[in-house]
Amino acid sequence: MATLQLKQITKSFDDTHVIKGIDLEVNDKEFVVFVGPSGCGKSTLMRMIAGLESATSGDIVIDGQRINDVGPADRGLAMVFQSYALYPHMTVEDNMGFSMRLAKVPKEQRRQKVLEAAQILQLEPLLDRKPKALSGGQRQRVAIGRAIVRNPSIFLFDEPLSNLDAALRVQMRIELARLHEELDATMIYVTHDQIEAMTMADKIVVLHDGEVEQVGSPMELYHHPCNRFVAGFIGSPKMNFLEVGLERTHAEGVEIRLPGGGTCSVPADGSELAVDSALELGVRPEHLLLDDQGPLEGEIQVLERLGGQTSLYVQMGELMVTIMADGDVAHRVHDKVRFGFEPERAHLFDASGLALPSLHQHPLARLTRRDNRVASDADSL
Repeated sequence: MATLQLKQITKSFDDTHVIKGIDLEVNDKEFVVFVGPSGCGKSTLMRMIAGLESATSGDIVIDGQRINDVGPADRGLAMVFQSYALYPHMTVEDNMGFSMRLAKVPKEQRRQKVLEAAQILQLEPLLDRKPKALSGGQRQRVAIGRAIVRNPSIFLFDEPLSNLDAALRVQMRIELARLHEELDATMIYVTHDQIEAMTMADKIVVLHDGEVEQVGSPMELYHHPCNRFVAGFIGSPKMNFLEVGLERTHAEGVEIRLPGGGTCSVPADGSELAVDSALELGVRPEHLLLDDQGPLEGEIQVLERLGGQTSLYVQMGELMVTIMADGDVAHRVHDKVRFGFEPERAHLFDASGLALPSLHQHPLARLTRRDNRVASDADSL
């Protein structure tokens, strides 16, 4: 069992408040991802969990034990850093077993643990090589192997893929997801890349300016963001935002006035809205639909053909919106296009940026990567 609790954790450097009272629970065997823009505090939070930084206030609790005053080496954690930090003069086997050597673990026991980790990571043919003879992905696997041999209660990953090229990042994401399933361990992962967060996490923690904006499954954050920041951060390309007018509220939702004069009803709870409330409509690029009868209109400024999909950047007055369309779309730059959206896939935000509660619960909103695996296992029985 390996659980983690953060209770009102803060961190300040002189007068600069980096972490501002975070409460969080990480359950046993969860893959939890801290995500957010640069400077949001995610790496500082990770370093406090690891014991490399002390908390200004609050408690860090692992398996029911407060560990604020426990040294990094005695917390039972293993951390994989952004830099591989491998010893260049040592072989892969020696790098992976070095921490056990310092702990005076007998040689045969060290070798057995290294071989077990190498088998999991498919590093067996590389044990006699030195780091300079390895690719970037192989070096990262060695760094992960060095963590595995310690048999930690929790694995900590601090942006481990940021030094790899795009293709290798995709490969390593798959390997890390497979590793989590095989080890069935608790893992905490820091990244600024929301695609990594969406593809690997059981639970995502979105951080902004030292505070937690939202915690939930990837699909919950995608379909039901709690505010404008989360809505704009989760999803690629990012969500489009349009200023709209409030026509009226009713039992089935909120009727809004679109740019250009059309109206539509969005299934959101507007019972708390004042008559002249300022609203923003949020629609993801993949949910905007080219339609000759659509209520919105603009001129294509840029086309990006990606094969199976085409990104259209459409100018609507002073606003540029992004539409993800079929790869074979026949439109050209400077074409005028009309488009619309399904109201059930739209989001409304009030003047403070908070999302109006949706009256349409998406069936996949609470589905996690682990849920997918469990469903697949059940189907195979």
